Amino acid sequence: MAGGTEMLSAGPTEETTFSFSGDAPAPCARGDEPRRMTTLRVGTITIEGRRELCLIRNVSAGGLRAHVYSPLKAGDRVSVELKANQQTPGSVSWVDGATVGISFDEEIDIAGLLASQAEGEGGLKARMPRVEADCLGELRIGARLYPINTCDISQGGARIEVDHPLRVGENVVLTLQKLRPVQGVVRWYQDGQSGIGFNQVLPFHELVAWLRRH
Repeated sequence: MAGGTEMLSAGPTEETTFSFSGDAPAPCARGDEPRRMTTLRVGTITIEGRRELCLIRNVSAGGLRAHVYSPLKAGDRVSVELKANQQTPGSVSWVDGATVGISFDEEIDIAGLLASQAEGEGGLKARMPRVEADCLGELRIGARLYPINTCDISQGGARIEVDHPLRVGENVVLTLQKLRPVQGVVRWYQDGQSGIGFNQVLPFHELVAWLRRH
């Protein structure tokens, strides 16, 4: 087995993730996640009539977690623009430095939001963003099978937890509960987590239907 540095081709990235949960995202425990490059979605938040930029880390049906650039406190009323010209009102539920949790007044349609994200600007098709997915499964490498747990998934790949170190470039087959086996390749491995890139993009409607079942 190669050493850790030989198994890493590219580190994991921190992207904006989505969830079908009706609960607003909770604060992240410091030090629980491996270091990641950041490619977070830029959004807009309205605070006391001021429209400002923010970095959206996680969106669920019930709320979101974001990095903001103005001081906020629990109970403050805000609204967030998740879709163009569509404001979603809510209240600040917790504050951790520049990171805040916002609970929406009413649950939003995550499937519809994902569809608009996948459509992209100007009607151009884009990949669906990452969606949190806590699901057990198996990873097959040749004749070997390893139990895994998914962290998140998109049309193009998945981030998984696996006890066995993986080698970048290995061909794999990922099998999840109630989802057909998907062929892919190991993109990175770090500290018990791995990124699997799918050989073929999962159809949007197939992936959303699977996510709704979990």
